[in-house]
Amino acid sequence: MYQIMTPDEAVRLIRDEDCICVNSFVGIENPTELHEAIYRRFTETGSPHDLTVVSSAGFGVWDENANAEGYIRDGAVKCLICGHFGAMLSTKKLVLEDRFEAYNLPLGCISHAIHAQAGGIPGALSKVGLDIFADPRRGGCGINSISTSQEYVRVVEVDGEEFLYYKLPKLTVALIKGTAADHRGNISFDDMYTSGDALSICQAVKANGGKVIVQVDRLVTTPARPRNTIIPGCLVDVIVPTEAEKRPVAYRALTGGFEIPYEEWNGWNEMIEELSFSKTKANPVFNIIGRRAAKELKEDDIVNIGIGIPETVAKYARKNGILDRITLTVESGGVGGFPVSGTVFGAMIGATSVYDMGNQFDLYDNGGLDICFVGAFEVDRYGNVNAHRGPGNYSGIGGFANITAKTPTIVFCMTFNTKGLEAVRKKNVVTILQNGAIPKFVNEIRSISFSAKRAIENGQRVLYVTERCVFELTDQGLKLTEVYPGIDAKTEILDLLPFDVIYEEK
Repeated sequence: MYQIMTPDEAVRLIRDEDCICVNSFVGIENPTELHEAIYRRFTETGSPHDLTVVSSAGFGVWDENANAEGYIRDGAVKCLICGHFGAMLSTKKLVLEDRFEAYNLPLGCISHAIHAQAGGIPGALSKVGLDIFADPRRGGCGINSISTSQEYVRVVEVDGEEFLYYKLPKLTVALIKGTAADHRGNISFDDMYTSGDALSICQAVKANGGKVIVQVDRLVTTPARPRNTIIPGCLVDVIVPTEAEKRPVAYRALTGGFEIPYEEWNGWNEMIEELSFSKTKANPVFNIIGRRAAKELKEDDIVNIGIGIPETVAKYARKNGILDRITLTVESGGVGGFPVSGTVFGAMIGATSVYDMGNQFDLYDNGGLDICFVGAFEVDRYGNVNAHRGPGNYSGIGGFANITAKTPTIVFCMTFNTKGLEAVRKKNVVTILQNGAIPKFVNEIRSISFSAKRAIENGQRVLYVTERCVFELTDQGLKLTEVYPGIDAKTEILDLLPFDVIYEEK
């Protein structure tokens, strides 16, 4: 039977050396009150310490002094295993200082490994990650010099085929945020943007004899409808009622509490953008890329659009009149709406369905998407892409590896170079006003997020769309297939590349 506790009472159940699994998605749906109670307890008593923390998509709130940042910075954590570190502003810097062990696994592979543990299976098999950094033969998933464990990812062979085997530590504490708990302890997620891995986490922790702690916005007397219950009360040990997070009115569009017709998507998105730090759509260079990339969309496509430059694709899909004839998806489990960005990335306007995150990665891993639009930091002579590790910065792979592993058409949306790049498009003519100081096409990339070799073997179509040209991946390397009007192929493309590409001048 569950107990009702305050945050400070609840976290006393966490022991030294526990493995905490946090249900969240980048910057949303974090059980913030529980994290801050852990920090208070650690500051006062030095316990719990030597914690391992697992999260599919990370658990920051874009504030280096909030949520879990304090107790991580002060030394309560010995190991982090996350798919993404982007919203963890302090933590992602400390990772590179060797302050604790840190491992970056593909988001969907962590999600599936949690589900496997819930079912009594030690780990999950996947082809996602083969031939990229997560493959132990390509460097492994350890981020810093002290993260040398080989237990989380192994290469195995089954029926003559190679797979990666993803295995997590035994999960002993679940930290979850839900909307409401009824008198039976059933947890609903009605006002949440996503349910993430909540059910699988709770099942795994209970099977391991651990503690499930759920922070909720309210207690209700009316029993939850069975289909609305995400976590049944029998899996819950502690319910922590807290004051509901104050959200701007515009964010009501993201919970699915009311229908939002297609005609209203843009208006709601503009309201949300005003609250966000995302400024990608205002950049004329990014607009050139998004306009060209959007031409690859076809009616009835099932699509994933990444954050950053790829977001401009949706803008031009609307202008092209195809946005309401494709199905957009987001890694957190949303289908059929319009993904938003910035601090609430992972939520959708007008979603027709939001299911468990593991189910979304079933779709992605098995080629269920028709096309995806993703970003890139660097591309090498072979077409390999680094999309997760910048100079002195580490955000992590997130769902990128899962999304690109088997999708038939992959469109990388990227600038030709960066830091100072200026370009304009007028009357269909592109003019490069100033080249950037840092090239994006390089002889050798820092880390491999996407394997060109595997894409060729899979028969995937891969495009690299820039503000001046388009490259396509072939079995002989990159081919320059399109030069925009106004661009000189020799002086503004070929002469700036550190390697040769295939080019048939027309």
